[in-house]
Amino acid sequence: MSPLDGKAVLITGGAGGIGAAIARRFASRGARVLIADVDQAGAAVAAELGGVFVHTDVTKRTDNLAAVEAATEHFGGLDIAVLNAGIGEKSGFVEEFRPEHYRDLVSVNLDGVVYGLHAALEVFTAQGSGAILATSSLAGLTESPIGPLYAATKHAVIGLVRSVAPTVAAHGITVNALCPTFIDTPILGEATPFITEMGVAVLPPERVAEVAELVLTRGGTGQAWPVVPHGEPGPFVFPGLPPIMTDPNRQATA
Repeated sequence: MSPLDGKAVLITGGAGGIGAAIARRFASRGARVLIADVDQAGAAVAAELGGVFVHTDVTKRTDNLAAVEAATEHFGGLDIAVLNAGIGEKSGFVEEFRPEHYRDLVSVNLDGVVYGLHAALEVFTAQGSGAILATSSLAGLTESPIGPLYAATKHAVIGLVRSVAPTVAAHGITVNALCPTFIDTPILGEATPFITEMGVAVLPPERVAEVAELVLTRGGTGQAWPVVPHGEPGPFVFPGLPPIMTDPNRQATA
């Protein structure tokens, strides 16, 4: 029996791409799925999987709370929240900078995770268990000159995950991040051919779903898992604090 069998799962941005792939994989393992998305195509995905669709704008805290409430009412509880909704960068940082697009990026990619975390934690802290998985990006682990604002939001998601995880661990809650490389989704848009021409792999969203299942079944917390073409999946190893952060004048006491 799969560890996902019977689990109630909420997936934001589940109407297509990575979210839909995770929904299908988890449902194939016996999970009960609620799709939360602004895209009505999510209703068809939910129907395909025998799940539930709730129209959800993740940039609104009230919508995130309503999605979690819908999951608990329909399934009798909630076990896993996959905070996956996101958008890509559509203009340059210098010459083509558009403040309104910057606000959209922050609202969806960061606010959506913050509000989703809060909404899920209200349930998970009360029941003493739960797992949260947020979709970041490899751009959240390194520099991304072609998408600096996108990278900024994804760095923020990883910082949030790593900082919240220790504060909720005592409640039996895990919080982790997925960090996919280029994935064949609408976010890439017309850039896909150029990326492949450079010899860079573009992976199918099903690969992200595979790693998502692995993260949840491993049971770690505060981790960021790269999704890349080669090697065995595992958490990214962050460097420790540099020596400059320690006080050379402080003496150790017995």
